[in-house]
Amino acid sequence: MDFGINADFTIGNHPSHAAAFRAAMAEVDLAEERGLDTIWLGEMHFNPGRSVLAAPIIIASSIATRTKRLRTGMAVQVLPLIHPLRIAEEAATVDQLSEGRFEFGVGRSGNVRAYDIMGIDYGESKERFQEALDIILQAWSGETFSYAGKYNTITNATLSPLPYQKPHPKIRIAASSEDSFGRIGRLGHPIFLGLRTMDVEELKTNLREYKEEWQAAGHPGDGGDINVRFPMYIAPSDAEAIEEPKDSIEAFFRRQRELFEYSLGRLGTEASAVRQARYERLANSTYEDLLETRVVFGSPERVIDRLRQFQEMLGITGITAELNPGGFLPPEAVQRSLQLLTEEVMPAFK
Repeated sequence: MDFGINADFTIGNHPSHAAAFRAAMAEVDLAEERGLDTIWLGEMHFNPGRSVLAAPIIIASSIATRTKRLRTGMAVQVLPLIHPLRIAEEAATVDQLSEGRFEFGVGRSGNVRAYDIMGIDYGESKERFQEALDIILQAWSGETFSYAGKYNTITNATLSPLPYQKPHPKIRIAASSEDSFGRIGRLGHPIFLGLRTMDVEELKTNLREYKEEWQAAGHPGDGGDINVRFPMYIAPSDAEAIEEPKDSIEAFFRRQRELFEYSLGRLGTEASAVRQARYERLANSTYEDLLETRVVFGSPERVIDRLRQFQEMLGITGITAELNPGGFLPPEAVQRSLQLLTEEVMPAFK
């Protein structure tokens, strides 16, 4: 099983943006030193109170040149917000610089506010996403091509550089709505999931459709390629692991509720009744509910048990740990959690 962490480049209590970048890169260096498999980078726009990670592909390039073994993945590149030829060039460049230590995670994001600020209609996001992905794949073929779509017109483009990996890096698609799972399985793409708007039982139900469509389409294997992102905190004892991150994780899920509420009823999202019910479950969740259905907190032994449960329940092939999603844990607590993850949890699955 692949083990990664989500690097949020959080501002938290750092006194400046420069300090936030230094702290995040120190975490990257520690991940390389400790033998972690993958660093995953999100894309966070117009959120000055939370993160400096607005240009993840640039960060991925920096990580590629300061590490020798660690892989970098996008989690995710929001395709409707950038010209597809530009991101095809940039992703291929990172793949070359890392000599193939790169995974291209893509999605359309549930952050409707970023679309509004940029003047892009979220109701168009599904079509824009599919056009962009089609263009990127054609560009990575190395052939000269033209494209006439609803949102993109391209004439005689030939990409350079091409990706290091052949035919291209692994493309992993994020799913956050119920109608995405079957389509991703049918297309044969690896899937990226998170315990933010959906809890573990909802993921289990929706992954059934992903696996069924994967098998029906004749793709190799019987369950697809599933990476799930968990808020995770590991401490020497269960009591410490439950008490220490409480304020930070509750702040994180308050932000998730606010983002969710902002998007309710908007075109491009799921049916209103489905999203409303999901929002209400999240809004009414207690800390105890979060511990049971949306996070993995505990001693190394407890975390191993929880991950084995999720592995059996969901069929996951990789996990991405969010070690400080609220952004308010002290650096030494995050570093201790990472150390326990790599030294005591990972070996149980390798």
